[in-house]
Amino acid sequence: MKVIGIVCEYNPFHLGHLYQLNKVKEMYPDSIIIVVCSSNFTQRGDISILNKWDKTRIALEYGVDIFIELPFGYATQSSDIFAKGAIEILNHLKIDTLVFGSESDNAQELINLANIQLNNKEYNNIVKKYLDQGINYPTALSKALSDITNTIINKPNDLLGLSYIKEIIKNNYNIIPVTIKRTNDYHSKDINNNIINASLIRKLLLEKKDVTNYIPSNTYKYLTSISLDDFYPYLKYQIINNSNKLNIYQTVDEGIENRIIKSIYKSSNYNELVMNIKTKRYTYNKINRMLLHILTNFTKEEAQNIKIDYIRLLGFTNSGQKYLNSIKKDINIPIITRYKPKISKLLDIEFRTNSIYAYITNNYELIELEYSCKPIIKN
Repeated sequence: MKVIGIVCEYNPFHLGHLYQLNKVKEMYPDSIIIVVCSSNFTQRGDISILNKWDKTRIALEYGVDIFIELPFGYATQSSDIFAKGAIEILNHLKIDTLVFGSESDNAQELINLANIQLNNKEYNNIVKKYLDQGINYPTALSKALSDITNTIINKPNDLLGLSYIKEIIKNNYNIIPVTIKRTNDYHSKDINNNIINASLIRKLLLEKKDVTNYIPSNTYKYLTSISLDDFYPYLKYQIINNSNKLNIYQTVDEGIENRIIKSIYKSSNYNELVMNIKTKRYTYNKINRMLLHILTNFTKEEAQNIKIDYIRLLGFTNSGQKYLNSIKKDINIPIITRYKPKISKLLDIEFRTNSIYAYITNNYELIELEYSCKPIIKN
């Protein structure tokens, strides 16, 4: 029996995700599928339009056996930190195969490139050269790899895949990476295909347009049309109230806090703020992440003192439960099902950020569910 790991965000769960799950089941018919998924906020610094419990219900409905929460402290960071948390959890759960979407669909090439990033001393020097020119970090990585190998890797899923593979290699995990060809471009605006990217679905929802052609039938009833603009008044308060110490927050580096403070007074909404802060050196994703960390009071000190010291189980099938029972004696960190204070710094951060999400989305039940909700079980 194969044990398959998938890292995802499901913001929202769409036909591309369903395609991936069906492809995995076709490739590995008798497998256990374990998903590690960000909960209420995402790696690009965005808010999730599906909360963690609705993601769990949908995933179990469409073939996932075990659904695990990727904690905020890892889920909202750069690709390397995001990957570190997700792959460490999946390794604890004894997966043997990691499956991820890829634009290039060439796992061996990505493995070769990951080894260069880890072991080629000249690579780091080239990256530093590009960073010194004011180029943002993801582009500097891509250009350095191109200089050394003549291979261009600059698509988001390939770059994230590189981060997954680096974690596997660095830690000598017994995990085989397998790619599935991504069926659409992350940045595409084409709505003529049934499989479109999640960001375009979110945009259509905000514009109050019909998205039923792009999502499985069981997803629609859970969708909301919230956006980061709903968080803007609270973010503005946080920035102004903490203007003398913004650099304590995770990812607020290199003096960018001065630009944030200057921009907050002339920005009437979230997008205006991002555009006023934007420079060549900072990607939109990095700006979104730093603003999210300010909003949620996630500091550098907190970020430096977290570790994967629990596994949060949100849901499972009968097959998933049998698998967990078969390996639980070999897992050296606790599997938990609900929040308890002060057992983990990482879990306390998760509770705080979940409460902020619940408050701003006017869904206070999410706070109570942290204490009381048992894992969702699909028979």
